[in-house]
Amino acid sequence: MTNRLTSLPQNIVQFCRYLRQHGFTVGIEEETMILQSLQQFDYTSAESFFLLLKMIICRSKSNLDDFDEHFRQYWKRLDKQLDAKTKATAKKKQPAPQAQFASLSAWLKGNQKKETEETASYSIRESLSQKDFSAVPDNEVAELMKCIRSLARRLAAKANRRYEGTNRINLPDLRQTLRKNLRRGGELIDIMHRRPKRNRVKLLMLCDVSKSMELYSAFLLQFMYAFQQVYQRMETFTFSTALQRLTPMLQQKHFGEALEWLSAGNEGWNSGTRIGESLHAFVNDYSHKLIDSKTIVIICSDGWDTGNIDLLKQSMRQIHTKAKKVIWLNPLAGYTAWRPEVAGMKAAMPFVDVFAGVYNIDSLRKLSKWI
Repeated sequence: MTNRLTSLPQNIVQFCRYLRQHGFTVGIEEETMILQSLQQFDYTSAESFFLLLKMIICRSKSNLDDFDEHFRQYWKRLDKQLDAKTKATAKKKQPAPQAQFASLSAWLKGNQKKETEETASYSIRESLSQKDFSAVPDNEVAELMKCIRSLARRLAAKANRRYEGTNRINLPDLRQTLRKNLRRGGELIDIMHRRPKRNRVKLLMLCDVSKSMELYSAFLLQFMYAFQQVYQRMETFTFSTALQRLTPMLQQKHFGEALEWLSAGNEGWNSGTRIGESLHAFVNDYSHKLIDSKTIVIICSDGWDTGNIDLLKQSMRQIHTKAKKVIWLNPLAGYTAWRPEVAGMKAAMPFVDVFAGVYNIDSLRKLSKWI
């Protein structure tokens, strides 16, 4: 019998046991590797979760051939148990329990639950990825922050791993080698090589921490913090009624300490917004040192400005002229009915190369297309 357990780690252990019953050689080493990998992995994506398990567990061609079907059958049984449990609780007029994603963290820290419960508290299809940051309940905030950290580190690592072609023997480039030799019937006659790109892109992020951005700014700052831990060619600023440079603080302090220090020491935190004055201060004090033709500027703001609109337009024009690309991320753009009609947003739009919504993990993931 396949029991529906209370946490993702327990279901993974039981899945490995299920595979052993069907001829797979899966031991404690593979189980431990999966659980440790999930600490740095986006397990809110069903496809990524499936590929991670397949990569670690499958050791032979027969394993690869059989894995997909066993994976589907196992989680299908759990889904049936979820349906049965939901119907039973509906008869009792009791709400269905919520997913307890934080149990993974507790398990990895040694707080293991010994009991087995017949409950539907986890589903492979349940995900934080599509939840709007403003709608996340208190008991899921910690898990959401963990997902954001994991995503930011992966995106930063991807940006660090970019390569370019070279005629010198360096790293073999399998993709270009196969493409080059297609006309020769697949025989690998010409071997292509690659090397890490030099003078790679620099990132500069400015995040609005005003009152209107209160429900989103903490999540965006967590993303910036985690990204900067991996991607060193990055500068981070916040603004509301004034501009503040965060780069040294995010490099030296723990995120919680940095956030407390910022909210305590910044009088403009969660107050009004003077985007024009803040960007003008940035242009005057930092742009000549930090912006050039290899810099991508990312501005996270809803565009609500209580300051000088002409100054905003002038500053955006100067930033756009110097930078390689200007990306504006607006959390309100996730709403279907929203239009960029506020004065600040209208003034900035002519100088924005990429305009997109940033309101959940899926929208953050799209950043990889532009950086």
